[in-house]
Amino acid sequence: MSARTSTISPAMEDYLKAIHQIAEDTGGGPVQTQALSDRLQVSTASVTGMMKKLDQYKLVEHEPYRGVVLTPRGEQVALEVLRHHRLLELYLVEQLGMSWEEVHAEADRLEHVISEGLEDRIAAALGQPERDPHGDPIPARDGTVPSDPWQRLTAVAAGTAVEILRVSDRDPRLLQYLAERGLRPGATVSVESVDELAGVITLSVDGTSSTLALTTVTEISVRV
Repeated sequence: MSARTSTISPAMEDYLKAIHQIAEDTGGGPVQTQALSDRLQVSTASVTGMMKKLDQYKLVEHEPYRGVVLTPRGEQVALEVLRHHRLLELYLVEQLGMSWEEVHAEADRLEHVISEGLEDRIAAALGQPERDPHGDPIPARDGTVPSDPWQRLTAVAAGTAVEILRVSDRDPRLLQYLAERGLRPGATVSVESVDELAGVITLSVDGTSSTLALTTVTEISVRV
């Protein structure tokens, strides 16, 4: 049975999803107000107000001086919305031919309105996939989430070949830039050199080398 109800607004769902994603990206633990403000591009006052509302609905718990964590129900809602979002992204890419940099914004709009029945049909049409076009895990219907050991590409030593697992979908221009250089989930990339002083990294994909700013690859995760 779905944990989402008509009393939980799309804005509330967005916050719950963001809390889950930040915790997912940082290895778990409480999520601070500033992190949510940065992720959602809203004021800290807006975040504080929404956290009070989510607390009233028993969707989050506040840990003084540390941040908020999702309650079991809040986690369930977040996972349902994420499942919608990531299935929609994959469907838009594989069935409608959209590019991977286009689909995040479209899925953001549609994730709140599709029914569980449509979600099931999309999942079946896609063959019950485990990851979206950006490599993010798609929560299963029962709330379980596929997991693989990972680390940031920026932490990989020079002379090492690794497989790209995930790429953040938040910046469409960056996604297009990375795709043009073959830096997509599933690609094998060799780290040729890292110059931290200059702030650049040289990578090779399919025999083609590219030198990129370290800041452009901070959101790339690789399989370990």
